[in-house]
Amino acid sequence: MSDDLTITSGDLTISGWTDVRVTRGIERLPSDFSIGMTEFYPGELDNILLEPGSVCLVSLGDEPVVTGYIDHYVPSIGPSDHSIQINGRSKCSDLVDCAAEWAGGQISNATVLEVAQKLAAVYGPTRPDGAPEGIAVATNVSSFLLPIIPQTNIMLGESPFDIIERMSRFSAVLAYDLPDGSLFLSQVGTRQLDSGIAEGMNVQRAYIDYSADLNYSAYDVYLQSTDLFMDVGAAGNLKYSAADINVKRHRRMVIIAESGSMGLDIAEKRAVWESARRFGRSRVVKVVVDSWRDLSGSLWEPNTLVPVSLPRLKLPSAVLLISEVTFLRNDDSGTTAELTLMAPAAFTPQPLNLTPLWGDVPQGHYG
Repeated sequence: MSDDLTITSGDLTISGWTDVRVTRGIERLPSDFSIGMTEFYPGELDNILLEPGSVCLVSLGDEPVVTGYIDHYVPSIGPSDHSIQINGRSKCSDLVDCAAEWAGGQISNATVLEVAQKLAAVYGPTRPDGAPEGIAVATNVSSFLLPIIPQTNIMLGESPFDIIERMSRFSAVLAYDLPDGSLFLSQVGTRQLDSGIAEGMNVQRAYIDYSADLNYSAYDVYLQSTDLFMDVGAAGNLKYSAADINVKRHRRMVIIAESGSMGLDIAEKRAVWESARRFGRSRVVKVVVDSWRDLSGSLWEPNTLVPVSLPRLKLPSAVLLISEVTFLRNDDSGTTAELTLMAPAAFTPQPLNLTPLWGDVPQGHYG
């Protein structure tokens, strides 16, 4: 199976890149790439011109990995060489760079999918009729599981992704891009790759950051920061408590609950989220493997589960989630992939109360 990287822009398709870096992840938007080429004989690269802003498709073998735009085209010369460096990002870069647009500045009674689709529709290449092509947005989460958000307000200067990321946390989904340049809303992945990562099989280098400083023995959620319920005891102000039995000494975190009509539910979810997420991130695995693909020939894919065995690093067996993958090729290390892996619980979106003032302000009809 060919593992050459090709970049296609318009009618031009170029391969033979000697320096390759393509990075995708579930906690980064957009996916991006940086590739380079040095000519082997004078004039070899004279006809290569990829203009900044051009639409492009980056593929590894026959499989697309990034669909987007060229951000930088950097030719350089020296006494005895001529090289080209190209950097670019996926279509979703416009959702991060640009200001959100929506007539009236308010979207009512919409799910995060509908909000994202409305905000993404104004971006993308311009069609012959002058209208934007739009950035596609999809999800694998049932519509019944996506809450309807009563009101989404767009503040001037906010990017579309600022808003989408906030709505995604409330809806308990991750927001990241796919190889076709579209935005994808997904829960933590449950699909497992056909083969895994194991010492003595495909691992070139690996390390694990085992940490304890992020973890607490107790996560206590209080109604407010000033205890006005001392006369009724701790139960008056304490709303919820979650414990982490893995922490062997007393370490307490206090969380002031977000007020609002959903305050209690959010407070409970926040305590459980803090415990699970912090435990998941107390063991970060970084691995360099010897191929862009697993043993079945599939490219390593973010938000997929993979069995990992690194007994010399005190990790004999675990099923972890790929949070980020970087495909690399250079003269020093050849063709490799760098993977970041953690427990799935590390990627549960933070619970968020979108209406923090609802319970604080009297509601009624006036006039």
